[in-house]
Amino acid sequence: MFETIEIPTWTVWLAGILALIGLLDRILMPTVRWYLRHRMNKAIKVLNERLQLKIQPFKLTKRRVMIDRLSYDPQVIEAIIEHTQTEQIPYPVAEQMAHRYAREIVPSFSATGYFGIAIKIARWLSRSLYRVRLGYVDEDALKGIDPDATVIFVMNHRSNMDYILVTYLAASRSALSYAVGEWARVWPLKPLISSLGAYFIRRKSRNQLYRRVLARYVQMATAAGVTQAVFPEGGLSRDGKLKPAKLGLLSYIVADFDPETSHDIYFVPVGLNYDRVLEDRVLLASGKGEKTSRADKFSAFLRFAWRQIGLRVTGKFYRFGYASVSFGAPVSFKTFLKTHGHRRHQAMTKALGKELISKVGAVIPILPVSLVARIFLTNQKTPLSKEDVVKKCNIALQRLLAKGAYMHIPHKNFDYAVDVGLRMLALRHVIIEKDGKYHLQSDEVPLLGYYANAIAHLG
Repeated sequence: MFETIEIPTWTVWLAGILALIGLLDRILMPTVRWYLRHRMNKAIKVLNERLQLKIQPFKLTKRRVMIDRLSYDPQVIEAIIEHTQTEQIPYPVAEQMAHRYAREIVPSFSATGYFGIAIKIARWLSRSLYRVRLGYVDEDALKGIDPDATVIFVMNHRSNMDYILVTYLAASRSALSYAVGEWARVWPLKPLISSLGAYFIRRKSRNQLYRRVLARYVQMATAAGVTQAVFPEGGLSRDGKLKPAKLGLLSYIVADFDPETSHDIYFVPVGLNYDRVLEDRVLLASGKGEKTSRADKFSAFLRFAWRQIGLRVTGKFYRFGYASVSFGAPVSFKTFLKTHGHRRHQAMTKALGKELISKVGAVIPILPVSLVARIFLTNQKTPLSKEDVVKKCNIALQRLLAKGAYMHIPHKNFDYAVDVGLRMLALRHVIIEKDGKYHLQSDEVPLLGYYANAIAHLG
């Protein structure tokens, strides 16, 4: 009974480590979590005092909680039941599918990641590649937005740089929540983008259960006042033209809206334009039906990046001209419904999409390359001197300005703006200068048309 029992040393160490872990878990970790949460709440309070559009509690809710809220929402449960009947599958199977969709869609927003890291990266990358300029802004109209309303930024989609550029330029107004396509569902982009509040969508999915879960998340976020950014065109423009609105996300946003009880929704038109779109040739090729695999696209990206690094090392790198973003007057959904509210939901959504695309198109800024490209596109067979280009550009611009268009003129010097356009097109070998005149390369007409199309809708 009183004999000595020998215990291996490793057992004592293991017991000590387990005891220490238990002590940390019960005493220290709750204290650390409270401290971090307290610091985060103070940071959010400071941010909300600075931002025009506040960060809503919905975005700060723990992801696990949001997934459960979405998964067990009455409308989602109803969709699960309908799916079991339609597909003839057991309820637990359909329920598991809905939970998987919810985990896929719900982001994990981090205010520290967004304002501490993402904004800095977006600013650095935007300024490294472009001369970034804020175009037309209707400040009075933006300041007049009801603080309790939900704000949706509605943008044309020119490049994957759109996410970065608008995030940077809208940083003083709010944290934007994007709907991001499947291209971003790869490591390490997925956790990074999710932490910035973006939610992933399967644009080509026809699964009704998935669409119901996605629709419900968008409706919950909209009702909670989350500031969002959407591309109504649904994807990147393949030919540079502004495309008609696709009604998927817009339909989800307004489907649960009640004019009597819901807070208003303000749609803010945002127009983007670039002197050079990084993926322009890839987009043109895909627009012609030429199929390119992800491996080919990645290989092309690596070659492009390597070439740009080489140009920077040798001191021959030029930024890709100007990138400009304009913000138009917001469209109140309640006001819109007063004139369109008697239509059916689908017809009303179609009318809303048409109006928003029109508003977006009206604020797309004219940039030097777009204007110069327009001139060469209409004078394909005629070599032009610089004086000819300046004269024709000035005539074309005056017509566009008379229709309410806006142009960013660098240094307020129109001749310099034309120089920028000519230089950018010459660097791309779209035009060649010979004997004091610029000649259009016939095989580059599609690329020239791509940039001219950016402002074709303006008149």
